[in-house]
Amino acid sequence: MNIQGAVAIVTGGASGLGAATVRRLAAAGTQTVIVDMQDELGEEVAAAVGGTFVHADVTSADQVQTAVGIAAEMGELRVLVNCAGIGPPARTLDREGNPHDLGQFEKVIAVNLVGTFNCIRLAAAAMAGNAPAADNERGAIVNTASVAAFDGQIGQAAYSASKGGIVGMTLPIARDLSSIGVRVNTIAPGLIDTPLLAGLPEAARVSLGQQVPHPKRLGKPTEYADLAYLLLTHSYMNGETVRMDGAIRMAPK
Repeated sequence: MNIQGAVAIVTGGASGLGAATVRRLAAAGTQTVIVDMQDELGEEVAAAVGGTFVHADVTSADQVQTAVGIAAEMGELRVLVNCAGIGPPARTLDREGNPHDLGQFEKVIAVNLVGTFNCIRLAAAAMAGNAPAADNERGAIVNTASVAAFDGQIGQAAYSASKGGIVGMTLPIARDLSSIGVRVNTIAPGLIDTPLLAGLPEAARVSLGQQVPHPKRLGKPTEYADLAYLLLTHSYMNGETVRMDGAIRMAPK
């Protein structure tokens, strides 16, 4: 699918995987709409690529609809990349025997899983009005899961459940949206050098990278962005979840 000149929404586009994807898509000639809660960073990324920043919570139907409306006014919305997510760790029972805070569990599910679906459903409704291109394509969507969907570690019950949900809904949504010519794929990254890991000491970051079979390093956000671009433009990739992890299989902790 040719996305040059199309409009793209990237959630979580102010930093990390999302920001790298915004830059990759902008370099490919798309008009980018950055959806995020980090206003200063979002505005900086938007200014750097000539894009548009929209402050929005992915769990809010009204706020995401506003972002989709802004994107649709710019042209044909043909691309959605869902990178927004959170992952605070917590054990089901902590060392003192206290149960996992239910509100925290619900928030992770709301942001990562419900937020992803919220963006998909509203963007797909806009994509349905696009003129069909080759192969009857009207758009493409890439979601972000995690290897935690398969190899969840201690303290990742909420995060793994949310990412497992994204994996689980990829195929049925791809089948749902086949009628309007919109493809849906998911990337499950491994250990990536994002702001989430930036606060760790350098020795800890190197140690994490050494756990990867090959190459023995952390993944790069630009590598995620390149894979997202491939999935968006490869017209026969649909309904698939792709691990991008250097062949790592996570240990319990």
